[in-house]
Amino acid sequence: MFESLSNKFAGAFSALRNKGRLKSGDLSDIANEIKLALLDSDVAISVAEAFVKQIEDRSLAVLDDVNKSTNPSQAIFNIVNEELTAILGGSARRIRLAKNPPTVILLTGLQGAGKTSLAGKLAKWLKDQGNTPILIASDLQRPNAVTQLQVVGESVGVPVFAPEPGNGVGDPIRVAKDGIKFAKDKLHNIVIVDTAGRLGIDQELMQQARDIRDAVNPDEVLYVVDAMVGQDAVRTAQAFLDGVGFDAVVLTKLDGDARGGAALSITQITGKPIMFAATGEKVSDFDLFYPDRLASRILGLGDIQTLAETAKSAMDAETTAKFEKKFIEGADFTLDDFLSQLEAMKKMGSMTKLLGMIPGANSGAIKKQLEQFDDNELIKTQSIVQSMTPIERNDPKVLNGSRRARIAKGSGRAVSDVNSLVDRFQAAQKMMRQMRTGKGGMQMPPGMQMPPGMAAPAISKPVQPPKKKSRSGNPAKRALES
Repeated sequence: MFESLSNKFAGAFSALRNKGRLKSGDLSDIANEIKLALLDSDVAISVAEAFVKQIEDRSLAVLDDVNKSTNPSQAIFNIVNEELTAILGGSARRIRLAKNPPTVILLTGLQGAGKTSLAGKLAKWLKDQGNTPILIASDLQRPNAVTQLQVVGESVGVPVFAPEPGNGVGDPIRVAKDGIKFAKDKLHNIVIVDTAGRLGIDQELMQQARDIRDAVNPDEVLYVVDAMVGQDAVRTAQAFLDGVGFDAVVLTKLDGDARGGAALSITQITGKPIMFAATGEKVSDFDLFYPDRLASRILGLGDIQTLAETAKSAMDAETTAKFEKKFIEGADFTLDDFLSQLEAMKKMGSMTKLLGMIPGANSGAIKKQLEQFDDNELIKTQSIVQSMTPIERNDPKVLNGSRRARIAKGSGRAVSDVNSLVDRFQAAQKMMRQMRTGKGGMQMPPGMQMPPGMAAPAISKPVQPPKKKSRSGNPAKRALES
């Protein structure tokens, strides 16, 4: 979403790095460039102006000290990073849990913001955290809203309390109250109440939302907003804040191709933090909103922390321990191990999105490679490995021509694809051996070393058997040697 903004920030700092020693005029120039970039991304004018003024004031205050440093532009970059993190909320905000369960979460927002889908994503996220959430269908206004929530709840394995059919039938306030009583009886520790969306600032439906809020006394009221709406999202957010009130914001469609001004404006305008963000259509494309991580991505620094957390959650502890043991013992990784890693990568979601978290992903060369990356390649590669026998996966050296032809036919791929996979796997296998032994000057790179106390043992060279002495052809000499 922030690709255009990120590119403009990169261009501004590129020009600043070429300056060497900085002057006050240089700071004014970059402040203006940043302001134009923000306005072009649909950030509210008041927010953009306050943001660049803060950057310019802070930069001018330390200009003399900055120019004494070896890299003045980096010092200004750090100030922008800090201010961008601040404008996005500063730090992650977590759900306030009730002292006496269940914790009640009320969802509000405009119709079309993706509120019902968001309810399912939130329920799954809470369930994965070890909670026992339940969804309450209090949106009885929108056609098929109750049915949609039931389908969403079933897809994530979370029960839905839906005593009324909806489509204009039923009392949403009574449903919400009965749902909380049901949750208490069934020992659900979190309740998510889905309310009717509004097409605009509808006073009648605003009153309904207030009535539900007053009836259930929620611990958290979350305003769900479409991140692609732009400045209008800020206006409606303020109207909801005045009309119903909310504690935090949830952004949906943060993976869209719009300019994203809502994300950069809404916290500053409303004074309420962004708590969650949905970054895709899958139920797993949802997490806490980390202002520092988004600021890092906008400034081209990537998001290694989220990438590492995603990778860790995708592979279970048993599989990880198995790989570590193999590494320590010096055993070769097999295609079975490779298959396990492919399955973990599929759980992580879109590889294009994940690789986009790498620092510099928006730069020309890397960006071009990401655009050409096909997520379906993982599925195609997996089908080739799954078409092999256990013996072939354990020892690819047995793969002769007829075996490769059979695997290609079984996986629906060409023999050349099978050959390419085997060649790449064997090259990777060889590289891992070199990294483990340190031969050829290769070492495990920082961040990929074994944990303390689990360092890979040094592998000694195998003992060579003594060479046999050649025997004389003279029978007399041979008798003496024996």
